[in-house]
Amino acid sequence: MASNLRILVPVKRVIDFAIKPRINKTQTGVETAGVKHSLNPFDELSVEEAVRLRERKGPLKVDSILALSAGGAKCVDTLRTAMAMGADRALHVEIPESDSGSGPEPLTIAKLLRGVVQKENINLVLLGKQAIDGDQGQTGQMLAGLLGWSQATQASKVEVKDDSGTLEVTREVDGGVETLRAKLPMVVTTDLRLNEPRYASLPNIMKAKKKPLEKKALADFGVEDKRRLKTIKVTEPPPRQGGSKVEDVDGLISRLKELGAL
Repeated sequence: MASNLRILVPVKRVIDFAIKPRINKTQTGVETAGVKHSLNPFDELSVEEAVRLRERKGPLKVDSILALSAGGAKCVDTLRTAMAMGADRALHVEIPESDSGSGPEPLTIAKLLRGVVQKENINLVLLGKQAIDGDQGQTGQMLAGLLGWSQATQASKVEVKDDSGTLEVTREVDGGVETLRAKLPMVVTTDLRLNEPRYASLPNIMKAKKKPLEKKALADFGVEDKRRLKTIKVTEPPPRQGGSKVEDVDGLISRLKELGAL
């Protein structure tokens, strides 16, 4: 019989998904000043799934759900939202923002998460398959590699099958679904069809203010914020040209020839 679930849910503060990003003046990234931010949508799914694993009362009981965010002071708001959704406590790893405004790189975060997993005796990490700002989709895979754990990416269903810690994860692939089965400890990244996250209600937001929120630094986990990647330039895509109408098929063919498409 496996021990109970001790879940780590990393969450990231990103520009709200409903906002159209604008390139900053230096063309090093998107403008973040004065722009509405919120919890990364894929990470919302992870928090929701962790809470649902507790509510299902399956073969393994959930002992704890720890939310973690790395970044500036405003990450605390993101962690409060995660706790209002059902996380038990939070860990804020304070990292000053770089000049470019970009956060730590995926490998830095993966190394940090490895340190947290080891210190907190975590046996399941649930995290979004990607953050909607960097769209790199690498952190979960790197973490599993660093830990030497099983991993299942882009999960659309997660089930605990037995009390020995077998997890069954369904994921969408081209032309169908794939079902993976592995034993804890495990890293699972979440996709949009997994669940529909609950709203953080006002009473739960008030309760979240009383839940423990601990502050740490990267150095506490033996990690440095090293930069291996440099963004040379960020530009807007070229504006789309307007379309034109043709009278018939012959007109379409001649127009395509003019454009060099035929």
